[in-house]
Amino acid sequence: MTIIKETLSICPECNEVLLAEIFEKDGKVWIKRDCKIHGRIEELYWGSYDMYIRASRFDLEGKGVENPNIKKDIVNCPFDCGLCKDHLTHTTLANIVVTNRCDLSCWYCFFYAEKAGYVYEPSLEQIKEMARNLRNQRPVPGNAVQLTGGEPCLRDDLIEIIKIIKGEGIDHVQLNTDGIRLGTDPSLAKRVREAGTNTIYLSFDGLTPKTNFKNHWEIPRILENCRNAGLGIVLVPTIIKSINDHEAGGIIDFASKNIDVIRGVNFQPVSLTGRLTRAERDKYRITIPDLIQRIEEQTNGEISKNDFYTVPCTGHITRFVEALTGRAQYELSVHFACGTATYLFKEGNKLIPITKFIDIDGLFEYLDEKTEEIKKGKNRYWVAMKVLSKLGKFIDKDRQPKGLNLSKMIFNILIKHDYEALGEFHHKTLFIGMMHFMDKYNYDVERVRRCGIHYLVPNGLTIPFCAFNVIPEFYRDKIQKDFGISIEEWEKRTGKKIKDDLYVRKIKE
Repeated sequence: MTIIKETLSICPECNEVLLAEIFEKDGKVWIKRDCKIHGRIEELYWGSYDMYIRASRFDLEGKGVENPNIKKDIVNCPFDCGLCKDHLTHTTLANIVVTNRCDLSCWYCFFYAEKAGYVYEPSLEQIKEMARNLRNQRPVPGNAVQLTGGEPCLRDDLIEIIKIIKGEGIDHVQLNTDGIRLGTDPSLAKRVREAGTNTIYLSFDGLTPKTNFKNHWEIPRILENCRNAGLGIVLVPTIIKSINDHEAGGIIDFASKNIDVIRGVNFQPVSLTGRLTRAERDKYRITIPDLIQRIEEQTNGEISKNDFYTVPCTGHITRFVEALTGRAQYELSVHFACGTATYLFKEGNKLIPITKFIDIDGLFEYLDEKTEEIKKGKNRYWVAMKVLSKLGKFIDKDRQPKGLNLSKMIFNILIKHDYEALGEFHHKTLFIGMMHFMDKYNYDVERVRRCGIHYLVPNGLTIPFCAFNVIPEFYRDKIQKDFGISIEEWEKRTGKKIKDDLYVRKIKE
């Protein structure tokens, strides 16, 4: 056993903040801590020590926020979230829960109205205020919102909500949905697209009715309606070991066959909630390296573990653009263990990872050199032209997919800051990512401090995902109960019945 680092964690039984150690054993990475009441808690952290070390090279200290909501000088992370002065990453994606009602009742779900016993639905004015709080964040105003739930499509005023968000200056709006309404109502995709939605973040757990009981039968119509509306989709599979991990490669294949409407796949290794035995956790626990290994095996090496880079690697690009422009930029400075990704280009029936024809490490090293030159006083325009002339050096034109001028595309993104060029890149590629949200068993406070996915709530706070959902008694459940109403009151006000939200599938149709 080799100790890698010390951190803080919590006891999954009593929430006590505890000193913890991250260590290597048998080629894997583990986290352990000792509670005086509940004893030793040890949990798998990352399934490969080698991949952990490779990812840790890109560890990035973010710039945080200049105007935190929590004003305490000394904070007790993760129980003083809001954001505070110790938080290291600005909001890269803001979640707004527009309802906790849902038309499904999945066994592993975080929450929904019937389970909670109340209805939480912020008003239009509260949603507008949340969006304004996001735009007021400094030094980087928040610019991306995900509308989530429950099932946001149950809100009768969803179109108005989207327009309000866009009206506050938010460029990117994505809709997190099971897609049932998008499949059964042909006009909904068109209406949410016209209102300003950029992306559908679509739950998609597998290729069969057994692995994807949520929307397997509805998927063809969902894709057809979004395709007709010009509305891009990201598939979001929750991956659970022994349940659907054998279909990871097939999910990527399915996405590639529908690349005209599917922009990417963002896998989410399951966050284990509730009280589980060691045996139950071992049965279901899958980590990012485990999932990458599955993908490599199931694609016969077409996509390999070396094609994936941890999210904060993009900091090399961000710091160069900041030096070039003299302004703070949107920065993905999350913890390196939180997520990883790659991009695939499709040529015929082949999927070509971006790493097969771009020297990623060499490009990052070169951008670092140019960043330092600008900081030391070299003319920014001279450096920009130098970068333009050298970009081709990092691209293997023989392996580059035909019809792709990646040098020009990268130049337009880096130097001209062309949002359309970034959009063109995403339309020509298939994004493959994974984000492993924590649970109380593998909790690392250092990851919370670097979280970039935050929840906006009606009391004005901005709360990191793995505080909001993993410690619901302090955040999600408490806040939503405070701002919610009883089911009885909701039914009285609306004249509806909460049970009528549940989707009744007619398979023959």
